[in-house]
Amino acid sequence: MEFKKENSLVFVPENTDEKLALSRTTHMAIAAHQDDIELMALHGILECFGLRDKHFTAIITADGAGSPRNGLYKDFSDEEMIRVRIEEQKKAAVVGEYSALVMLGYSSKEIKDPTNSDVIDDYVKIFESTRPEIVYTHNLADKHDTHLGVAVKAICAMRKLPENIKPKKVYGCEVWRDLDWVNDARKVVFDTSAHPNIANALISVFDSQICGGKRYDLAAAGRRTANATYGASHSVDKADSLSYAIDLTPLVYDENLDIVEYIACYIREFEYDVRAKLNKLIKN
Repeated sequence: MEFKKENSLVFVPENTDEKLALSRTTHMAIAAHQDDIELMALHGILECFGLRDKHFTAIITADGAGSPRNGLYKDFSDEEMIRVRIEEQKKAAVVGEYSALVMLGYSSKEIKDPTNSDVIDDYVKIFESTRPEIVYTHNLADKHDTHLGVAVKAICAMRKLPENIKPKKVYGCEVWRDLDWVNDARKVVFDTSAHPNIANALISVFDSQICGGKRYDLAAAGRRTANATYGASHSVDKADSLSYAIDLTPLVYDENLDIVEYIACYIREFEYDVRAKLNKLIKN
């Protein structure tokens, strides 16, 4: 499969036919950077792990040139970091038994450019070849601009699809801002307790980031454990690991929904909930 950027690539861990690897996809994650998939879409990876009727495909949009670096990697050029990040992501695809890994090779600037439709076109081409039932991407309250660029462009791409190949569910997941603030009635909760060894291995292969001073391995596990413990105040834990998301599916099926207003609604609901709880406890 060919994409807009010359440095794009498709990696199939099983070394099976590329067309087959893509077409059998049931779960797919669209992320900005290498390791974002393993941080935000663990649920999808575990849902497919070791199964023959479910298959996970990962889409990485950015080239990885802007990655932080330290230790062994502190003197690496952008080109050297790109190569390192590609190899790390391939290792994760092998560990997680992904059906396919697609790396599109865009710069963060290109992803954040609202006039750049190339990313959207590439996403559409991928969807036409994969037709996943479930899609994970970044949430619309993420504080990383490149993540938001991916989420918006992914939604735009899915809106372009014919109804019969649109995914059944689309989720916006946690990376550079957690979602514990979302009201429980609107929060999507994923149990990620299974295969903790695989979960740890998936993020641990990104040595350039961990050695570079970002302990994503500890932070990811810590966040999921915290979600499981702090998710409910009046009951014992029912899972060891939880991740949160918001449902983006309505945005895909209704083009009249405003993307900004959609997430603003979640924020207002949080504000109303806080106000209501405090007002009950304050004597006027």
